[in-house]
Amino acid sequence: MSEALNYQAGFGNQHVTEAVAGSLPVGRNSPQQVAHGLYAELLSGAAFTAPRAENLRTWMYRRQPSVVVGSYQPLSHDFLKTGAAEGQAAPPDPLRWAPSAIPEARSDFVAGLRTLVVNGDPDAQVGMAAHLYLANASMERSAFVNADGELLIVPQQGALRITTELGRLDVKPGEIALIPRGLAFKVAVDGPSRGYICENYGAPFRLPELGPIGSNGLANPRDFLAPVAHFEAEAGAYEIIKKFGGKLWRAEQGHTPFNVVAWHGNLTPYKYDTAHFMTIGSISFDHPDPSIFTVLTSPSDTAGWANVDFVIFPPRWMVAEDTFRPPWYHRNVMSEFMGLVLGQYDAKPEGFKPGGSSLHNAYVPHGPDTEAFAKASSVDLAPHKLDHTLAFMFETRWRLLPTEFALNGGALETSYVQCWSGLQDRFSA
Repeated sequence: MSEALNYQAGFGNQHVTEAVAGSLPVGRNSPQQVAHGLYAELLSGAAFTAPRAENLRTWMYRRQPSVVVGSYQPLSHDFLKTGAAEGQAAPPDPLRWAPSAIPEARSDFVAGLRTLVVNGDPDAQVGMAAHLYLANASMERSAFVNADGELLIVPQQGALRITTELGRLDVKPGEIALIPRGLAFKVAVDGPSRGYICENYGAPFRLPELGPIGSNGLANPRDFLAPVAHFEAEAGAYEIIKKFGGKLWRAEQGHTPFNVVAWHGNLTPYKYDTAHFMTIGSISFDHPDPSIFTVLTSPSDTAGWANVDFVIFPPRWMVAEDTFRPPWYHRNVMSEFMGLVLGQYDAKPEGFKPGGSSLHNAYVPHGPDTEAFAKASSVDLAPHKLDHTLAFMFETRWRLLPTEFALNGGALETSYVQCWSGLQDRFSA
């Protein structure tokens, strides 16, 4: 991964790129004959009649079209689950998982997928799933296509090189990658690698509205980087793995799917460095709602109630006066799946470790543990910077169901609820 990659800036832009000069048609999308003997192919991320501002599509000019592929056969995967139908009944308890070990046996990105929680239904285009990936090997002559949803990848350990049909992305911990639904990609790792994935079945992720914040703040569109056109020249067969209808399917084709010489459009993979997030917070008193940390949102049919929000808690200054600075105790209508990329989460210093996860479903009470409460209630409220930390949430309006692996895979911390046992009745009249 020593080769430095080039990128195009801007979320939602109409990108134009070619790896060979003169490959892009001028003035039309599908001429009778494309230059250099290429084929024109359209990838749509929205219905043809979607409003112009919401229409997502990319024209690709490739050496062979994606229809040139063999027949698909079922491919088993014990740990990859889809939709609420594959979740398990669980009590309304807060749940937390320790970091899962990366297997010693060979495991690439697809083989290393482990689903923790699910809701919704990809056929109804509602809901999400939260997965782990545990990988120690690169995908070589193998590609993955997810027809059920787009993938938001959050590395926690190990850098990734993600090769897509539209070009390549280098993504390291602290950065994220967004892979559109239906786009082929493969993942190369640089040693043992672990991270989180949000599989979004609903509306594609977009930047949130800023409202009273104004025109600047949170994630800036220009900080999202799209790839430039790049194609593999090596001959040889490829395995194509497709997630379709909640199941995996496998086919063989005689050539690489990464053969797009030029493309233009606004349906594209992105990478984003969370260090560029412009954090908003209180400079007077009280702890603001976590919605001010939203990087991307997938809206639902009810305004303000997201199908999924991707929220981060990056390094930031705490300056509020006469304020309990960690998150307050709360029961939320939304369900919260949280992960920790690095450092310590201020509300859970007791046991939340990088690579671990937690689930607080709708109306399940949660908040700072006993240690965090005691410290925040008595500390000198001088300006203080939370540094060397990065936590995140996948927040959804739908209840999340843990999988069999989540409940019985060995990483569930059965003593999690004890972190609040020291919160005694301190009332005094």
